[in-house]
Amino acid sequence: MIRLNDYPQLNLLVWNSNVSELEDDLAFSLYERNWRWIETNTLSTQEALLIERLKNTFGGGILHV
Repeated sequence: MIRLNDYPQLNLLVWNSNVSELEDDLAFSLYERNWRWIETNTLSTQEALLIERLKNTFGGGILHV
């Protein structure tokens, strides 16, 4: 489970939801579908590493954006 408070960009993607954690595969899906809203220049190192891990685990090393 991914704690949304630890990942500001991901947290912004679920602004209208009342959840505090997401399954890894759902987080990956949200990043892919909403990449246009991600401010890559403000990603924390922690969040960039999360995206990389999810990309390798669920995307075969590719983020389809």
